[in-house]
Amino acid sequence: MELPTDLLGRGLRDLRISVTDRCNFRCRYCMPVEVFGPGYAFMPREELLTFEEIITLVRALVPLGIGKIRLTGGEPLMRRGLEDLVAMLATVEGVRDIAITTNGVLLAHHAEALALAGLNRVTVSLDALDPVIFAKMNGVGAKVERVLAGISSARAFGLPVKVNAVIQRGVNEGEILPLARWAKSTGVDLRYIEYMDVGESNRWKLDEVVSGDEILSILATEFPLVPRDPAYRGEVAAHWKHAGGAGEVGLIRSVTKPFCRDCQRLRLSADGKIFTCLFAADGHDLRGILRSGMNGDVLREAVRSVWQVRSDRYSEERGRVSRPKAEMSYLGG
Repeated sequence: MELPTDLLGRGLRDLRISVTDRCNFRCRYCMPVEVFGPGYAFMPREELLTFEEIITLVRALVPLGIGKIRLTGGEPLMRRGLEDLVAMLATVEGVRDIAITTNGVLLAHHAEALALAGLNRVTVSLDALDPVIFAKMNGVGAKVERVLAGISSARAFGLPVKVNAVIQRGVNEGEILPLARWAKSTGVDLRYIEYMDVGESNRWKLDEVVSGDEILSILATEFPLVPRDPAYRGEVAAHWKHAGGAGEVGLIRSVTKPFCRDCQRLRLSADGKIFTCLFAADGHDLRGILRSGMNGDVLREAVRSVWQVRSDRYSEERGRVSRPKAEMSYLGG
């Protein structure tokens, strides 16, 4: 079967599946509490794709080039029985890699079951080690010790862990070096993410972005780093190895050095819409096709037709275009 490419010649490689729009954090850059407060209406459970529907879709998309699956949210570990979905995905021929992105608070309780189910790796969001800064950033007073315990548990059960840290000026730039010291001492790969204008509710300002170059300069005051080549096309982070030591440091520079031209990601929202960009406003509904009883060929061709007309490159156009964007908690990070 001929693999589809979009209008910029980008293939389809990664599928990021949001399994819920709910989260137990209220991070300001994603789900600020003044918007996502106690009265916020999350999706009714009947609107969420079932695990069986997700598997039907994944089986249909593997022939288009999908081989990597990442489960996201919201907080994916809030979706009951997530281990069962991982086990189901692990049986799909052609799926080579299954990962999850989590805030880590519930990870210690689920790590063993996830590993046994066939999960390949974990990415944990950890924006600060300082307890006060961490509690302020997560918006609910969650304790950093629980996240660190989740990371330790995942590694104990054989799951490789990467840590992502969003750096926002005036909030946690003082955590850049402490995070690097901790990551190097524990052998965890760490990636810093430039603060991005995801969604419409985080009140993003360009002057709050700590650029990747600035982060690298701060790291260079203490750590000798050696750049490494990308492992594959579409690797979103630029990486540096610790000279003479274990672990890597990565920079995801969507604002200052966009990687749109190599983006091969498709996102599936929890209610069954596909989005061709993290900064897209609208998705294309697949739930209707799934629940109408049509076969996988119809699903496959619906996705192919969407991908072949894709021209998204928002990060390259930032500042020159203005359009509404779906919230990251809805379409998945």
